[in-house]
Amino acid sequence: MILEKKSIYAVILAGGSGSRLWPLSRQHLPKQFLSLDGDASLLQTTINRLAPAIDADHVVIVTQEAHAKGESYHALLPYQTLFEPQGRNTAPAIAMAAAWLSLKGEDPVMVVLPADHIIKDVAQFHAHLRTAVKAAESGNLVTFGIEPTRPDTGFGYIKAKQNTGSEIYAVERFTEKPDHATAVGFIEEGNYFWNSGMFVWRASVILAEIRQYLPAVDRVMQAILADCHAGKNFQQAVQDHFADMLSISIDHGVLEKSGRVSLIPCNIGWNDVGSWQAVHEIAGKDKSGNAIQGNVIALDCKDNLIRAEKRLVAAIGVDNLCIVETADAVLVTRSDHSQQVREVVEILQERGAAELICHTTVQRPWGSYTVLEEDRDGFKIKRIEVAPGARLSLQSHRQRSEHWVVVSGTATVTQDDKVFIVEKNQSTYIPIGAVHRLENRGTEALHIVEVQVGSYLGEDDIERYDDNYGR
Repeated sequence: MILEKKSIYAVILAGGSGSRLWPLSRQHLPKQFLSLDGDASLLQTTINRLAPAIDADHVVIVTQEAHAKGESYHALLPYQTLFEPQGRNTAPAIAMAAAWLSLKGEDPVMVVLPADHIIKDVAQFHAHLRTAVKAAESGNLVTFGIEPTRPDTGFGYIKAKQNTGSEIYAVERFTEKPDHATAVGFIEEGNYFWNSGMFVWRASVILAEIRQYLPAVDRVMQAILADCHAGKNFQQAVQDHFADMLSISIDHGVLEKSGRVSLIPCNIGWNDVGSWQAVHEIAGKDKSGNAIQGNVIALDCKDNLIRAEKRLVAAIGVDNLCIVETADAVLVTRSDHSQQVREVVEILQERGAAELICHTTVQRPWGSYTVLEEDRDGFKIKRIEVAPGARLSLQSHRQRSEHWVVVSGTATVTQDDKVFIVEKNQSTYIPIGAVHRLENRGTEALHIVEVQVGSYLGEDDIERYDDNYGR
């Protein structure tokens, strides 16, 4: 069967926080935008594996606006993107994407995929995808069930009815994440599959099912569509109404109740990369079972994941550990305890810790900045890199001044009504309240060292007057 590309869209859900992969995953740069298995990010890998069945111009990414205008600007730029103003789980995200597709005057098959999973057997995935699309064209809600390899308590399970020789199974029920004894019982009984979170259906069919089983979600979608038919931009209509959305998963809200659900059993080398132990499972390993990345020395060690991002990490005589080092945090956990990273994240949330939000190096549409030092007495030191041809927003600060020293490249500086050049080994001063902009009109990267002085040095002390990136 050859897929009709024009009738199929991939809807990729990329709004998650990836908290179980802290300290590498942060709120401003969650795991779907990280490279964990090769050079490409998990999101890009998800998109790449769709080819040639689904072209890149038929990929729709549902994510947070903060990602699209912040650290993940360049990763998302090539694709059609829909923004969730607030996180409301998968049912509202899927409803939004289906409604947007319906406004285009089409009724395509939607292949709904999480942005952050690994699939090793791409050929088999494509074979199952062809089967799923054919079933979806007939009105089915199709899910991919992963054949379980162990009694894992980290996944939801789907019980399928006894198969009659078809490639597609009828679904008996969905089950939440079980305890260990229950998971063992599922494996022994058979016909239980891990819930992969991958779905295939027609846009009109899922919208009809949402209308029937989630009327609260449907009411909000109807308000959004009414605004669009009255001439409002779709994203603006979403912004106006999305806060009223019920927060609920598509599984709990629709699939557990619908009589249209079918399951395709899959053995495709799937991994949801939901913990550091899972990262160790998919990683290349040395003869002692160690997965090592970065500047690492491991002596008399076996079956560890050791990842160094900034500094040298030395490990001696340890087994079955996950050790992850970044510029501002170090995680050490037994592999079989790595799900408890969520508890660390909860503590960091209670503290309001910066280590939960972003890394010391932060990507921006125009380049990046790295916090070198920050002091409670009222100063912060940054290294700033501006890409060739890029410029920061025209902005001012109410509570800090800035001193800039150019260390390489040439800076074009706007300060109030003046525009002037600052070259290597020269500096300039931006007083509190001055309207200013930093720009690189050259062909090489511009690097400056910035010293901020003030009573408050948060990134939200920015008033923007003009910005190339719509922030």
